Amino acid sequence: MSGRLRHYVCGSTSHDLAAMFRGGAHEVRQFPSGVFLYDGAGGQRVLFDTGYAAGEWNTGWRGAVYRCLLPPKIASTDDIARQLREDGVDPVSVTHVVLSHLHPDHVGGVAHFPGATFVLTSGLQRSLHAPRLRAGILTGLFPPWFGDAATLVLDEEAFLATEVAGVPIRAADLLGDGSYLILDLPGHADGHVGAVIEGRVLIAGDAGWGRDLLGAADDLRALPRAVQHDYAEYTRTAVRLQEIAAAGVHIVCSHDPLVEKELLS
Repeated sequence: MSGRLRHYVCGSTSHDLAAMFRGGAHEVRQFPSGVFLYDGAGGQRVLFDTGYAAGEWNTGWRGAVYRCLLPPKIASTDDIARQLREDGVDPVSVTHVVLSHLHPDHVGGVAHFPGATFVLTSGLQRSLHAPRLRAGILTGLFPPWFGDAATLVLDEEAFLATEVAGVPIRAADLLGDGSYLILDLPGHADGHVGAVIEGRVLIAGDAGWGRDLLGAADDLRALPRAVQHDYAEYTRTAVRLQEIAAAGVHIVCSHDPLVEKELLS
């Protein structure tokens, strides 16, 4: 395997860690919205999430509440399609879009990829069909054609028992060659997933606020704890990811402020 994995920042938000975690320092941290593009050796081009939507959001009062609680900072230059083009990548060439979950900072750029196959889990599909306010899904961010888009829905049976760096976990082999495993990382949202790329980099989505904050999952304050789909599963997933990191796999959360753009070099 000799693919390429690139990281893009598509908007950000910021929070005081002391307001999020018990015992946290009074430190206002910026949390970028990360998007990850994998160019496989076989010509597949897989995008993991799509970042925030640049421009106007037609999401009504629910969008207003979201933007009040989690204020985003988005410039026109943060648009994922624009960044791909500037990097010499035609958005039309993206073959798959894997959605870790359906929160606004992960689905805002969906409209740029009408020809891609969208990879969802049955849990995400359930949430999309019956969105609840607590689930944080703003249906206005999805284009009208999304319901008819090519989709690959991974149900429970699609995730098979495997190991990553010796740690038991459930995974689905997206490309059939082991290069891109979609991981069952439950807790944050119904059907939340991550991905492990060529066995070397694990994209953890929102399984943690950051790689360095995985160990603080037990210390979440009441409000950020309440918005987790299943807080007990969230903490168990954080422990499993720490075990994988200790075994030498590079863990990257979606909101990590990464310096490097190339993640497999």
